Amino acid sequence: MKGTNNTQMEKIKLAVVDDHTLFRDGLTELINKFDEYQVIIEADNGNDFITQLSKGAPEIVLLDINMKKMDGFETAAWIKEHRPEIKILVLSMYENENAIITMLKYGARGYLLKDIRKKELHEALNTLVTNGYYYTGLVTGRLVHIINNIDEAGPNQYKRNDSMGLKEIEFLKLVCTELTYKEIADKMSLSYHTIDGYRDSLFEKLNIKSRVGLAIYAIKNKIVHID
Repeated sequence: MKGTNNTQMEKIKLAVVDDHTLFRDGLTELINKFDEYQVIIEADNGNDFITQLSKGAPEIVLLDINMKKMDGFETAAWIKEHRPEIKILVLSMYENENAIITMLKYGARGYLLKDIRKKELHEALNTLVTNGYYYTGLVTGRLVHIINNIDEAGPNQYKRNDSMGLKEIEFLKLVCTELTYKEIADKMSLSYHTIDGYRDSLFEKLNIKSRVGLAIYAIKNKIVHID
């Protein structure tokens, strides 16, 4: 964290991007009570956020997904391309795997649900600043073990598994899209049963138990490029 005490600390600047005014106002008020943080941008959507960047850039963006005009997916993609130094912390009602995978592909460093408590929000911000990412129980139970193992093992241990076939690698890339398993089967001109087999085989080979975990593996090991 910056500084050595609360009176001399340079506060970490945040943006809150959410089109629900009451929620956004309440969240901003809460964050501003934390000693380490200050909200400098409150925006209704991605367009509003981009416009307000002229006032100064935050280090962290708390980003909703479901917004009009420019939603969280579009906003995250823009940040990733134009301001990659800004850390994205998703704060959403969505908890489906496709939403999580898409936001991770767009550079999100953490994923929170809106029903979290104040203590967890504070912990998430602190961890994001210290470690560069934060994953909640929603995501942690499925893949934080994989993420930590990949980070700690270094770049070589978890490179592409030699036992993966070309079709499995193609399947792994498609897992990182918004396609359903049935649509992936159609895309690969294979039966749903065969796709099921690829999924189960990769679960076993990579010691992974969910689609999100497969996506994280692919992203971390540059099988799918997000840069």
